[in-house]
Amino acid sequence: MSATKASSGAEGRLSQYSLRRRVNFYETDCAGIVHFSWFFRYLEEAEHAMWRAAGLSIAPAGEVSYPRVSATFDYQAPLRFEDEFDVVVRVAAIGRSSMRYACTITRGTAQVATGTTTIVCVKAHDGGMKAVPFPPDVIGRFEVAASPAEP
Repeated sequence: MSATKASSGAEGRLSQYSLRRRVNFYETDCAGIVHFSWFFRYLEEAEHAMWRAAGLSIAPAGEVSYPRVSATFDYQAPLRFEDEFDVVVRVAAIGRSSMRYACTITRGTAQVATGTTTIVCVKAHDGGMKAVPFPPDVIGRFEVAASPAEP
């Protein structure tokens, strides 16, 4: 990992985070390309870094947690061992108890993959989980990012 960048909007709220990374050998499959499952990990790694940049942890020691309820990726080009690439995660939507991220992975100027994931703020309830509003000190650190320009 190297060069990271957070984009802030009004009142210093984070809306986007960029993480530069290099493909490790163990992330590749028999064909010598990154296994599809790693893209979800790359998105999550950038998400966690964005939360840290906001002064938070995605895994707080409190009453709430943030499970994923949806995740997708579309692939446009392969990544290979030792490729350097960028993972940009943007806050695409914020609801009362959910947040959706959009992710773009690029290698230089080439788009490699795009994806989304949605997290929900939950509290343990009767042996299960119940969606609850984000704590104000958490949701106040983020804002929806402006949509990226279309090519």
